[in-house]
Amino acid sequence: MIRVIQSENNRKFLEELMDRTAVNYDEVYKVVDEIILNIKTKKDKALIKYTQKFDNVLLDKFEITKKEIEKSLETVDSKLLKTIKQAKTNIENYHKKQIRDSYIYKPNGEDIILGQLIKPIEKVGIYVPGGKAAYPSTVLMNAVPAKIAGVKEIIMITPPNKDGKVKDSILAAAYIAGVDRVFKIGGAQGIAALAYGTETVPKVSKITGPGNIYVAAAKRKVSGLVGIDMIAGPSEILIIADETANPKYIAADLISQAEHDEMAASILVTDSPSLVKKVTNELEKQVAQLQRSEIIQNSLKNYGSAIITNSLNESINIANQIAPEHLEILIKDPFSIYKRINNAGAIFLGEYSPEPVGDYFAGPNHTLPTSSTAKFSSALSVDDFITKTSLIYYSRDALKKSKDSIIMFAEDEGLTAHANSVKIRFEEGE
Repeated sequence: MIRVIQSENNRKFLEELMDRTAVNYDEVYKVVDEIILNIKTKKDKALIKYTQKFDNVLLDKFEITKKEIEKSLETVDSKLLKTIKQAKTNIENYHKKQIRDSYIYKPNGEDIILGQLIKPIEKVGIYVPGGKAAYPSTVLMNAVPAKIAGVKEIIMITPPNKDGKVKDSILAAAYIAGVDRVFKIGGAQGIAALAYGTETVPKVSKITGPGNIYVAAAKRKVSGLVGIDMIAGPSEILIIADETANPKYIAADLISQAEHDEMAASILVTDSPSLVKKVTNELEKQVAQLQRSEIIQNSLKNYGSAIITNSLNESINIANQIAPEHLEILIKDPFSIYKRINNAGAIFLGEYSPEPVGDYFAGPNHTLPTSSTAKFSSALSVDDFITKTSLIYYSRDALKKSKDSIIMFAEDEGLTAHANSVKIRFEEGE
């Protein structure tokens, strides 16, 4: 079900792993470019057309009223509602620690003032997938940090189902998280509507949230006009394990990612060949009992692997090379090595911290860098919803002390007008 690879032979697999995200966007862009142009020029008329075409529903209005959103609280199972509220609290408590403060200081006691002003982005759009992939957890993970950052208006879009409605738990999560307005719009057309604005959909300054390949392509296209969080690829998990790890838990955790889609990657890295055999047997047993068994089987066949290493050190090196979205450490003492992990979206320590704990409930954000981008990017956070503006003040005396250095820099770069803007301030009376 999964391929077993000796560490010295893992290069080909790693190349395949990276290539799975090297999507040819040419054909996708042709479709997306046309959608964006039509939304930009025809606005709501184009939204109606594309919603009918892609979501199979004709809508005369896109915005969900506050009464409809509030009503969802009555229809969602009370236990689920309580769970959503608790998850929101956990996410809120975690992200509150990310709040930054503006600062001002005077270097070396001189008549200079430097600082940084932290301000929330004024208006943000969040995209929440619909249909079978309708996740209230995605609402919380995007809206809560935006709210903590102080975003004045959070606009949520999510595709309608064939009845023209949105899943009640999605609406309940939006209410609980403090989303200001919700629209029944999905796909590339929804991204374009947020980026350019229509008669009914307000233009935003930044768009966050996951989506399919057309949503990802649209986010790429509007990036620069508006900010975006990241382009998320297929989900992935890597588990570092030793001979003490429970093969049942490992198999279950590998499967938990494989059920996302057939492009998901589930990787075990271990120095214990006997553990690999036990995990392989467990995979066979567990997959047969699950609803999405066909997707899981294809995912494990395509990108499931067990890499056998010669040591724990080698396992750590491979993990850092892959830079997975989710990394579980299932060894005797997981706290002994976690600081050596340089590249991972999120790290889960010990056998009672499975990846779904982070997806739903613990508090850290589940919007994570994929496809090795953890080498240079991070989880969605409060920082994604703020701007940082530099503050600079020099008195005349302070500038006089530094003017020769500034002029020298400017002239070395051939920017004589820059140099002159400093010189001119000291021409009179000298």
